[in-house]
Amino acid sequence: MPIVAITREMGSLGKDVADGLGAALGLPVIYHEVIEPTADRMRVRKSHVKRLLDGEAGLLERLTADKTSLSIFSAEEILGSALRGRGAVIRGWGATHLLREVPHAVCVRVCAPMELRRKRMMERLETEDADAVGAEIEDNDEAHGAIMRRHFALRWTDPENYDLVLNTHRVSVGECVDEVKALVESDEFAETDRSRQSLEDAALAWRLRAALRLSPRTRGTRVAVSAERGRAILAGVLDTAEQQLAVSEVAASVKGVREIDNQLRTADGLRPRFS
Repeated sequence: MPIVAITREMGSLGKDVADGLGAALGLPVIYHEVIEPTADRMRVRKSHVKRLLDGEAGLLERLTADKTSLSIFSAEEILGSALRGRGAVIRGWGATHLLREVPHAVCVRVCAPMELRRKRMMERLETEDADAVGAEIEDNDEAHGAIMRRHFALRWTDPENYDLVLNTHRVSVGECVDEVKALVESDEFAETDRSRQSLEDAALAWRLRAALRLSPRTRGTRVAVSAERGRAILAGVLDTAEQQLAVSEVAASVKGVREIDNQLRTADGLRPRFS
């Protein structure tokens, strides 16, 4: 099950690289497919979710957005997309960072110098307003960086976050496709039982987080969630025993959960009682 996650800068031709990889590997390219289910769960318009995830949202949209739900539900969709079918090329949405610890997932950044990106976008938009296009690119970069810092606590431009960084100023789209394809087909990125289990564990953990966020009984709770071979591990301090029970019950109802490792505690249990 080949998995390629790609992040790109506006004007870097990352979309073309993703489409070329999909054709070369015979895999679906996942991008718009993440938007609709995320919007449905957040009960907002698809265009609203797209602008938020793409870094195109205005100030008011960003200030009023439910960023926690956006992060959780989009992450669940990305991990679910990685699990479905015979593999996928996933473009954007933080997929490179969500899949970073999955051994057979190839994480790629496509970039290019600002001047070249601006020239490409001016040609694409059929405009000669270099200042306006440059400002749009800078705003997009800044918004994308803010999303990555908030969701993943990292700088998305740092090369150590990727298996491969490709500069389309020096490397053509076709050569980019060939480079990534070679990694996908290498022994180092071959899928194994261990790497598949890593992906399944990550997907289950995000499925659990989404279920807790969706349920009115647990939406406001802060719970650390992880998963291991069908075992849901829940940790944190909650206000009441009722919250603790609700978290356990919601987690137990999630598809793929076979066992609950309940490490939750209540605030009452941590404080000494006085008579």
